[in-house]
Amino acid sequence: MHALNNYVQLIGNLGRDVDFQALANGNARAKVSIATKEIYRNRAGEKQEEVQWHHLVGWGKIAEHMQTQLGKGKLIMVHGKLKTQIRGEGKHRRVFTEIVVQKFRVLRSPLTPAA
Repeated sequence: MHALNNYVQLIGNLGRDVDFQALANGNARAKVSIATKEIYRNRAGEKQEEVQWHHLVGWGKIAEHMQTQLGKGKLIMVHGKLKTQIRGEGKHRRVFTEIVVQKFRVLRSPLTPAA
């Protein structure tokens, strides 16, 4: 069971193919972005759509599975934990949050146009 104090589950579409790297220390890293969409109605009753992008990172065996199973446009469900890093200093300081993937499941492959 996952610790419930830092647990994330998202369903969304991958915005690009996986960026996979075999690191010099023998470990593997995979990065990809997932888009989630929320549809709601504003006060005037008009339909609104809000898309948010989330950064995913996988390590080791998970990274290897991400490389072979994931690709642009696929709908996936991902389970993981949030990790926040601070990069830079002063006015160049940025807070960067990513989801460290613990497991994922492909729900649907992208639709391919008929030939």
